[in-house]
Amino acid sequence: MTDYDTPTEETTRGIELTPEHAPERMGELAATAEREGFDVAFASSHYFNRDPFVALTKMAEATETIRLGPGIVNPYDTHPVRLASQAATIDEVSDGRGVFGIGAGDRSALSNLGYDHERPLRRVLESFDVARDLWAGETITHEGTFTARDASLNLEPRELPVYVGAQGPHMLRMSAKHADGVLINAAHPDDLEWAAGQLEKGLDERSDDRGEFESLAFASTSVAADEDAAREAARPPVAFIVGGAADPVLERHDVDREAASEISDAVENGDLGEAFERVTPRMIDRFCIAGTTDTVADRFAAALEHVDGIVVGSPLGPELEDAIERASAALADAT
Repeated sequence: MTDYDTPTEETTRGIELTPEHAPERMGELAATAEREGFDVAFASSHYFNRDPFVALTKMAEATETIRLGPGIVNPYDTHPVRLASQAATIDEVSDGRGVFGIGAGDRSALSNLGYDHERPLRRVLESFDVARDLWAGETITHEGTFTARDASLNLEPRELPVYVGAQGPHMLRMSAKHADGVLINAAHPDDLEWAAGQLEKGLDERSDDRGEFESLAFASTSVAADEDAAREAARPPVAFIVGGAADPVLERHDVDREAASEISDAVENGDLGEAFERVTPRMIDRFCIAGTTDTVADRFAAALEHVDGIVVGSPLGPELEDAIERASAALADAT
């Protein structure tokens, strides 16, 4: 069973790379992350950015050892069988380095595209269950939250570890019971401690044949030589995090619901400048790991009391290569 108490030398070091950059640039950033000792790189998936699987192909070409996968895709705007095929293709082109990050997706973004966000836990579980069968070479017929009839993949059988993006209690417990790992959408020790308790409930119901389970904090991070520059770069992701945060999360951090709603409204109206301006220092402290290398190292160490590893999430910092190097150094100090 996962030990949440003491970080070890085997602590997983992950990083999120956002395809707001051209695929070739994504390859360069992945190569930098590999040189800096990161174990896994996730390409985030948002409809307004470039395709994560195209980016991952370039990332695979530019690297040799780092594991690669989407972080995270959702099974609403792309059919789950298609996602299984795309993930398997990345595993193929990377010579077996593929991982599969899947979650329910952002409700507001899906609404923009006309998708209903119905039965998210069941849809995510069914999606990676079907993917595992397809990767094993099976022909599947599925009737549930989605339909697939006599579907199979024209690929050699393969195995990919499944990481579920989770924040709420039910998705956390489900991931611990059924997946290979979890990507906890949180940066603060209070959130991670609470999430660890939910994961333990799922692990209590986990079948022995499921193998080991890994919990990773998917933590928004901004690191730079200058503290103020790092914190300023944190405003955009914090605005999106706060705008979509559930009431219990806001209450845990004593963040005013009305202030969060104003940020959410500004984001939905496309007034991003106003949304970013409304981010307070407390919001940055509670929803991002931001500061100098030493500050970030201390925050990483506090997070690692509750998880098995960290995925350094966007924005990374005001200067990307510098931020990747500093985040690697901070993780080394923290572990």
